[in-house]
Amino acid sequence: MTNEITLFVADDHPMLLKGLVEELKAYNYTIIGTATNGASALENIVALQPTIAILDVEMPMLTGFDVIQKCAEQQLDTKFIILTSHKERGFIHKAKVLHIMGYIIKDEPFSEIHKCIQSVSRGVPFFSGVFNTVLENEITPQLQKIKLLSPSERTIVRLVAQEKSSKQIGELLSISSRTVEKHRANIKAKLALAPHPDALLIWAKEFKDFLSNL
Repeated sequence: MTNEITLFVADDHPMLLKGLVEELKAYNYTIIGTATNGASALENIVALQPTIAILDVEMPMLTGFDVIQKCAEQQLDTKFIILTSHKERGFIHKAKVLHIMGYIIKDEPFSEIHKCIQSVSRGVPFFSGVFNTVLENEITPQLQKIKLLSPSERTIVRLVAQEKSSKQIGELLSISSRTVEKHRANIKAKLALAPHPDALLIWAKEFKDFLSNL
């Protein structure tokens, strides 16, 4: 029964928000609140505690991810669906880390949102096909590689991502720059990176967020 599910919807584009709310009402969903920025969304979700909150990612004041993180800290029962145009692996990885129940791409038909709401309301995650493809083909293989790195190697990769030189890394970790270079060579081998001078820097900057969640 759709009318037993209470929804809160947040998107910083008023026209998109209005259209989504109208579609949801046409399916007999009960909309108990809306917001056009993250701060307002957080305040209202905490106060209203809807069954499900549907959030855009990029909003003023707080992102959708920020809102979800803060709600998790307050141990709310509300479940979350991200509705976004972002298909990049960084966004998808963040959603996975936050254990978000649903992730739908905005250019998909409304029927997918309806399916997602119904699934999430039963406690079953529902993700866009794009989400699953990126997760399986781009994120999971990289996470498996990262797991091969030792804690000290992960620390070095984080510092590489900050564009620290081997000398600077050595000074920070109280080891010689030569030792840092050995670590860098081992890391490149474990990650199966090309023998390009900047290969590790490029990889580290792209996947630095992955390292902090392992």
